Amino acid sequence: MESHVAMASGRLAVSLMRAVQVFEFGGPSVLQLRSDVPIPKLSDHQVLIRVHACGVNPVEVYMRSGSYARKPTLPWTPGHDVGGVIEQVGPCVTTFQKGDRVFTSQTISGGYAEYTVASDDAVYHLPDGLSYKEGSAIGIPYFTAYRALLQKAHAKAGEIVLVHGASGGVGIAACQIARAHGLRVLGTAGTPEGMRLVEKNGAHKAFNHREMGYTDQIKHDTGDRGVNVIIEMLSNVNLNSDLQLLSNGGRVIIVGCRGTIEINPRDTMAKESSIIGTALNSATKDELQETAAAILAGMEVGWLKPVVGPEFPLEKAAMSHEEIMKGSGARGKMILNI
Repeated sequence: MESHVAMASGRLAVSLMRAVQVFEFGGPSVLQLRSDVPIPKLSDHQVLIRVHACGVNPVEVYMRSGSYARKPTLPWTPGHDVGGVIEQVGPCVTTFQKGDRVFTSQTISGGYAEYTVASDDAVYHLPDGLSYKEGSAIGIPYFTAYRALLQKAHAKAGEIVLVHGASGGVGIAACQIARAHGLRVLGTAGTPEGMRLVEKNGAHKAFNHREMGYTDQIKHDTGDRGVNVIIEMLSNVNLNSDLQLLSNGGRVIIVGCRGTIEINPRDTMAKESSIIGTALNSATKDELQETAAAILAGMEVGWLKPVVGPEFPLEKAAMSHEEIMKGSGARGKMILNI
């Protein structure tokens, strides 16, 4: 069902839309699709986006459950990454106009909805060569991967990077960025399909992290020198073995974690290795601008190619939250079609 939209003098009149809302923290069932949600109003430097697709991220699962450090005000509409069209601009917006194709990773009112609001300085033009679905797969994955690789690990051309869990949205972005910056790229996945996807998107070689002895295969591939950087999506499972894979001065960048793990700090001493956490919401405005410039350049040059994975309609948002946490073998960025 389309939202009830009325136009008055070229502007969006007050109306209603479909949106997923959370009224209490809990399991996937708390995601309620409503058809009577008011379309949000704009302030001076904001834009209203007609959402065509919205990415699904693990952080939204944690926020929905109430386990995330930052609890949203209820009722809350999840969704950070969207691809869509500018429907309306605030009175002080000069960089966009109605009809522009755009993407963002920083919605204000939530992306699991037919319309969302974002600040104009957090919205970017979507090239004609990329679909709205691909646009919804750019934001958090590529901003996170760039931050992990270049702003936290300070990875350099010629170094070896291992992307652990490389077939998901962030993993594919990390492989593409690392390859474009001259690193030797190794990736892991949990299925043959995932391994092929990883190699197709920038990895020189892929390994199955469900096979016994796969870490020995990685060591052999590096000539027992180890890897310089590990981008880690599941540190509560892999961190101990990660420390054994590092070269002298190696860095593990923690992107994802779903629990605790016991490690021996001595494993960091002889190699003077580092364990570094990263969180996109800790990035400064300057760091976000740097990342945006790099990502937009990647689109122009052509190495940035988002991979859309499982797709769900808006009314199946709860199912998407169940699927993203199963760990059954990621294959691109999960999205909602709206």
